[in-house]
Amino acid sequence: MNAASPPAAREIPIFPLGTVLFPEGVLPLRIFEARYMDMARGCLRDGGSFGVCLITDGGEVGAPAEHETTGCAARIEEVDMTQLGLLRVRVRGEERFEVLERRVQPDGLIMARVRPIAADAESALPDDLAPLGELAGRIADELVAREADPLNRRIAEPFRLDSAVWVSNRLSEILPWPMPFRQRLMALTDPLARLSIVAELLARRDSRPS
Repeated sequence: MNAASPPAAREIPIFPLGTVLFPEGVLPLRIFEARYMDMARGCLRDGGSFGVCLITDGGEVGAPAEHETTGCAARIEEVDMTQLGLLRVRVRGEERFEVLERRVQPDGLIMARVRPIAADAESALPDDLAPLGELAGRIADELVAREADPLNRRIAEPFRLDSAVWVSNRLSEILPWPMPFRQRLMALTDPLARLSIVAELLARRDSRPS
C-alpha cells in the first residue's frame, strides 16, 4: 500500500492578529483597513478562507506584521456591514497550517503558500479528565448568556463536551493564557497532551495559597 500523499500546499491571504485561532474556534472581527476589506470580499465571493497567525513583531494595523509560521485557516460565517467603512464578521477556525513562504502585495496584504496540518485524531474525553469537559460546558454557557449578539459571541455550537479535541481546543483558546503559550498549545498535534498540560496548569493554580 502506498503511503498517503502529503497535503497539497496552497496560497491564502494572511491576517496577522494579536490572538490565536484554533480549529472550530470562533473569532469576531471588526475590519476597516482596505486590504482586509478586499480580502474579506474576495473570500465571500469565492468561498475561500484566510489564515490567522499570531503577530510576533508589529501591529494589527499599518505596516505588514511579522507572524508565527503555524496558523489556522478561518472561514467567514456571518457578516454585518451596516456601519459605513466597517465590516463586522464572525469567522470559524478550520484546519491548521504551516507557512512555507510569504510575500507582501503592493496594498500591504500578506499572501502565503501554506501546507495544511492534519486534524487532531478524534478521541473521547478520558474519565480522569471529565472535569475539564464540565468546565468547558460551564464556560460555553456563560459565553452564550453574556453575549446576545451572535456576531460578538466567541463560541458556537455544537458543544462537543465528550470530545478531547473540542474540549482541549476550547479551554486552550478561552482561558487566560499568555498568547505565546496559547500558540504552543494550538500547534500541538495531540489533543490528550494539550488537555494534560491544561489540567496540570489548572491544578497548580487551584493549589496556590489564597
